[in-house]
Amino acid sequence: MKAKNNPLLYFVKTYPWSCLCVLCIWILCLIPIPDTPLSQINLMDKWTHFVMFGGLCVLLWVEYGLKHRQIDRQKTFFYAFLTPILLGALVEIVQATCTGGNRSGDPLDFLADVVGVVLGTVIGIPLALILSKRNKDS
Repeated sequence: MKAKNNPLLYFVKTYPWSCLCVLCIWILCLIPIPDTPLSQINLMDKWTHFVMFGGLCVLLWVEYGLKHRQIDRQKTFFYAFLTPILLGALVEIVQATCTGGNRSGDPLDFLADVVGVVLGTVIGIPLALILSKRNKDS
């Protein structure tokens, strides 16, 4: 089966690092987290969500910029901004309903996800524009 005929396979081949990052986020958000000295840091879980989703967003923008010569604003808005936010909401719903009490859905975690995505977009857009412009020159 050709990747162009299968949108999911095409996306995985085109954005492998972003897909790997999404997989890591799912794993980290669903496994039970043991107590560590880091557990004592105030709002550590919020910072973790902020970094994971901000990093994902930057990575999506960078991979998009590397693969395209021009930025399609509607497509990138959906894939690099809305999709990570929807992923964050889905993670919290799954944590609240499917982890047998090992994890709990937290609206503040979702808020940290959204703030990470917004900052990731602010950082990612200029990077994507620079990288796509570089692709035009080559």
